[in-house]
Amino acid sequence: MSSTFCFILPGLNNSGPSLAKAGGNALRLTRIHQRDWDTPDKDDWVHTINEVIAPFPPEKVILIAHSLACCAVAHWAHRYVRTSGRLAGSPSDVEAPSYPSGTTGFDPMLLQPLPFKSVVIASSNDEYVSLQRAQYFADNWASTFVNIGNKGHINSASGLGDWPEGYELLQRL
Repeated sequence: MSSTFCFILPGLNNSGPSLAKAGGNALRLTRIHQRDWDTPDKDDWVHTINEVIAPFPPEKVILIAHSLACCAVAHWAHRYVRTSGRLAGSPSDVEAPSYPSGTTGFDPMLLQPLPFKSVVIASSNDEYVSLQRAQYFADNWASTFVNIGNKGHINSASGLGDWPEGYELLQRL
């Protein structure tokens, strides 16, 4: 994985620090910073993703997206039609009643197949997406689906630390 470019895409409110800990120090990760973390606009986020990764060879790019960023990546892939690259992500459901307010343009969820290899990682007790909806997203995105059990929203509050299992999942891409 040393010749790949791994980008961390946090979700709403910048997702907290644990997202960058997958694999500890084993990976060189670049965090994509969005202009507005608290009241994000889909078009702004999609544009930022494209601007950051455009200079890199698509076949060497890995996107590691969390929550709302998974939705942004689906919209980015549809808009910019990059046919190579890889994605590992744990989505949230912007259509769910439990989803926090304040986002613009992310719904409805884009449900077209992603044009690159992808893995949806889901927890069976995530407050922002049910296991069934995460599976539904994976099916529609033509993604591999992985249920990691009761791990919450797969963020810093989940207590995963360096999360070696997350690194192993990433290695499969």
